[in-house]
Amino acid sequence: MTIFEGKLVHTYADGAALRLAGLSKSFGGSPAVDGIHLEVPRGAFFGLVGQNGAGKTTTLSMAVGLLRPDAGTAHVFGADVWAGPGRAKAMIGVLPDGLAMPERLTGREVLTYLGLLRGLDRDTVDRRAGELLSVLELDAAEKTLVIEYSTGMRKKIGLATALLHAPRLLVLDEPFEAVDPVSAATIKQILRGFVAGGGSIVLSSHVMALVEQLCDHVAVIDRGRVAAVGTLDEVRAGQSLEDRFVGLVDARGGGVKELAWLSN
Repeated sequence: MTIFEGKLVHTYADGAALRLAGLSKSFGGSPAVDGIHLEVPRGAFFGLVGQNGAGKTTTLSMAVGLLRPDAGTAHVFGADVWAGPGRAKAMIGVLPDGLAMPERLTGREVLTYLGLLRGLDRDTVDRRAGELLSVLELDAAEKTLVIEYSTGMRKKIGLATALLHAPRLLVLDEPFEAVDPVSAATIKQILRGFVAGGGSIVLSSHVMALVEQLCDHVAVIDRGRVAAVGTLDEVRAGQSLEDRFVGLVDARGGGVKELAWLSN
């Protein structure tokens, strides 16, 4: 069932990959996230959409343990992200917005360092790093320092670090931003394979067509609250996702006004 006005009226009988309950965060007295309740079913490819400043990144940061909430809880497969972070974070792969990287390391060195830090043995790290660099077409640049990577290459190495430890849940904030079409097709194939293999994904994006193409569930975030959530078809309600989104958040307001001074 579709959920409106931030009220959770449906729970998934088979449990949740990610469950957010009453998550709230304010900055300077202004609420960025205002009591969000959200459940991501196990095995779902879940899209999170909203305008700039709607609270998507803040919500995801609290959900994965990067930003402490003022109130509320986040659970990953039943593990409390804040009360038991070790267990929860072992099951999450995260590609945050504006990911910081050790820029004086090469791509392979970044993967090796983070893999060993996660407790993987060296043989496993070497094998997985080689496979990830190859499939993401970064093998030719594996000896290049990250500081010399393009924005798209940084996105891809960030995705590689998120996948390296074989997580059960991927949380990806704008993973296709600045990625070329060929690489994007490869990433889509990887993500679809991850879900087909039993994984769960939460993907934040501004591109409605991308969310419609990939996701089977979607939530619309508006001014720090959940405006609608459900299966893709439930939320679209017979419209395109873009039209439904605009209607939900009233982005058009009084309509687009012409700029008379641009007319010849």
